[in-house]
Amino acid sequence: MKKTLALLLPLTLLVSTMSCAEKNKTSEKSETETTTTTSAAETTTRTEIEFDGPKYETYAAMTPEEIVSTLTLEQKAAQMVQPAIYNITEEDMKANDYGSILSTVGCIDSDAWAETVDDFQQGAIESEAGIPYIYGQDDVHGVNYCRDAVYFPHNIGQGAANDEELAYQVGLITADEAKLCHMLWNFSPCVAQSVDPRWGRTYESYGSDLETITKLSTAYTKGLIDGGLVACAKHFFADGNVLYGTGEPGDTYMIIDRGDSQLTDAEIDELLKVYQAQIDAGVQTIMISHSSLNGVKMHENKEYIMKLKDEMGFEGFIVSDWGSIQHIEGGSYKEQVIKSINAGIDMLMETDKFDEAKQIIVDAVSSGEISEERVNDAVTRIIKVKKDAGLFDDPMLKTMTTEKTVTGSLEYRKVAEKLVEESLVLLKNENNVLPLKKGTKVYIMGPAANSCQAQCGGWTMDWNGSNSKDVPGVTTIQEAFERYAEDYGIEVITDKEQADKADVVLLCLGEQAYAEWNGDTEDMSLFGTLGLKGNFEAQQEAKALGKPTVTLIVAGRQPLISQRIYDYWDSVVMCYLPGSEGKGISDVLCGCSDFTGKLPSPWYGSTKQIRTDECWLERGYGLSYGDGFKPVDEPETILDPPTVAAEDPATEGTNYKAGLFKDGVYVNEYAGIKLNVPKNHNYFSEYNAEMKEQELAELTDEQEIAILKSRIYDANFGNLNEAITISFFNIKLLSEALKPDGGEITDEEALDYYREYVTNLSQKQGFTVDFKDREKTTIGGQEYLRDIFCYDGDETNYEAFCIRKVDDDLICEIWYTSNEPDKNSEYYESLFEEIK
Repeated sequence: MKKTLALLLPLTLLVSTMSCAEKNKTSEKSETETTTTTSAAETTTRTEIEFDGPKYETYAAMTPEEIVSTLTLEQKAAQMVQPAIYNITEEDMKANDYGSILSTVGCIDSDAWAETVDDFQQGAIESEAGIPYIYGQDDVHGVNYCRDAVYFPHNIGQGAANDEELAYQVGLITADEAKLCHMLWNFSPCVAQSVDPRWGRTYESYGSDLETITKLSTAYTKGLIDGGLVACAKHFFADGNVLYGTGEPGDTYMIIDRGDSQLTDAEIDELLKVYQAQIDAGVQTIMISHSSLNGVKMHENKEYIMKLKDEMGFEGFIVSDWGSIQHIEGGSYKEQVIKSINAGIDMLMETDKFDEAKQIIVDAVSSGEISEERVNDAVTRIIKVKKDAGLFDDPMLKTMTTEKTVTGSLEYRKVAEKLVEESLVLLKNENNVLPLKKGTKVYIMGPAANSCQAQCGGWTMDWNGSNSKDVPGVTTIQEAFERYAEDYGIEVITDKEQADKADVVLLCLGEQAYAEWNGDTEDMSLFGTLGLKGNFEAQQEAKALGKPTVTLIVAGRQPLISQRIYDYWDSVVMCYLPGSEGKGISDVLCGCSDFTGKLPSPWYGSTKQIRTDECWLERGYGLSYGDGFKPVDEPETILDPPTVAAEDPATEGTNYKAGLFKDGVYVNEYAGIKLNVPKNHNYFSEYNAEMKEQELAELTDEQEIAILKSRIYDANFGNLNEAITISFFNIKLLSEALKPDGGEITDEEALDYYREYVTNLSQKQGFTVDFKDREKTTIGGQEYLRDIFCYDGDETNYEAFCIRKVDDDLICEIWYTSNEPDKNSEYYESLFEEIK
């Protein structure tokens, strides 16, 4: 669809599927008998069971093999696919009972996460198969998609700390906070060996030393498992050994990510030892790498995938990575699905082609291209992992216990803070500028000083990192110095005009947040393409001040630094990506503890040194304060106040009250709106003031900015083919935007603006819009003025804007769009009913 939706409805809203619908449970007598079932898809012997109560209660007393024997081929195939949460609804889960769901619904807290996961679980256990599903997420440095959770240093920093016990604690804490979200499957740890720092996933690796990687990753895995989670070692294997310039070809340019690793048998054996240690530690799942090994894509590399099962004793299940089977050899998607399943992959992470993949599996068994034995093995493994995780005993996690009742506890933050302290590597400390002495006036500057994005990096609130400079629960470097300055006995200066009064400059430079190939780089310079905007200017300002300078580098790799610039700095600290606890940095710099971190990989002085024995600083390098150092008392950590969403200025001075969506019905009593939401519509996550500010920052047209400022998004529902949005406009602000010369905006004038906007947009994008006659319509007992237009003459592909003045302060807008041939305006408007 060519929809103005892309401009009028923020993309951040198109990711949530939250519903509170309660389902009726079925009850049948439990008996078992064996029958032969024949259909177009299968001819197989399966066990028929009549259930007394929820099916999972009967399954709980059965073995995985026995459970599999009760399933139809279609039900088995459904267990082998994993859609993204934003591509399905609870009703889809009830109809299909997919084995797993993954990805994120946006920036929500643990309670909202638990509700979201539970809604889909209710659908799963009420399905015909009745198999509980398991939710998967990349919680790679804490529960990094949950508001106010603890975000630990990324693995590269943990490699610098090299503390096995802390790695175990990270696993335990991540498990506890993930359980509060009801997310039991964690796609972690990443056990890649970091060989080329130009790789965009360098920070996900513990470093270049396989012994360190093995020690820390297995400790972490044990923590996850002991904490009650399903762990996932990734990416099998050699993902960090790929050659520069071999990045996966396609529409997206990748320099190195997902490329080809050229390894000898001896090198392969050393990498396999890391996975053997994971298997011995009890890891329940393994994810295959996007990359290739000696020219063969790992997702079709049967030799090594089956080695896990046949030779290394792996009893869990193997999952593909996001859409990766679509990049293996094969003349069609069907061939790719068949090849990957026959190679030994048990579950396909096919986020949007899951139904197609499921049907291919069914058809391939019928045609003999996939054996039913292979399917049974895959599903048995999947169900065994779920059963061991307790999902058949308590799928709604009602009896689950956690150490903490909320995320982000003080105790857990102190563990993260300790890990930050141990991860810092002191590269240089001329004239003993560090630790900062009592009475020192410190000018804190640079783009990484007060940036949650830079500090936490990728995989934080979103794939490429947070869209906002501020992240709930994160204490930045600057905030930590300011909060504890009195305890440290220092004075903090942040005003540029007062910089000349400082004794020391704390220069905070860093990289942009990125994930995967977005972090692939050619230059690796701190002042290059991936350096933070303002790095160069901050360096120039610090140099001009002519004062002792302590430079903090906040980055996911060890970047190239000009020796000339390095010589300007008196002290240099490599902070990596420390996560949420900035106090770990301020404590060490102010002498509360010593530097103990060591470089987890060689630090190269040029790209020519990569993959050679030459380097600028060797792995294991790191200075300390020296033998005579005596730590001072550390200030007691203070928790940030609970995050409160800012009020939208458009609501100020109005009687606006947000609507409520529950049990499939949206009601806004203030506006007199009641909408019976179709079951195939997702409920999109809340659009808050922070998200609005992000969207405003992307606009350049002053009138468009003013109009967006006047808008209040109240509720959003839909799927890939249709959507319904209820919004309000502040009449005063909208009038100022559209009638700067004075006067109050009318419904007609509001729709006139939309007509002009849509017409201009269509001309720019090369398609036509045809408007129907504007008319009045009754929706839910209220009279609206309505405009409808269709695209390129196709009346089944249309949008409708319906406007009504609610009171003197607000206009209500109901917007709906569809390309469903049988759903016209009358259908959508009939979903609304009058509030009695």
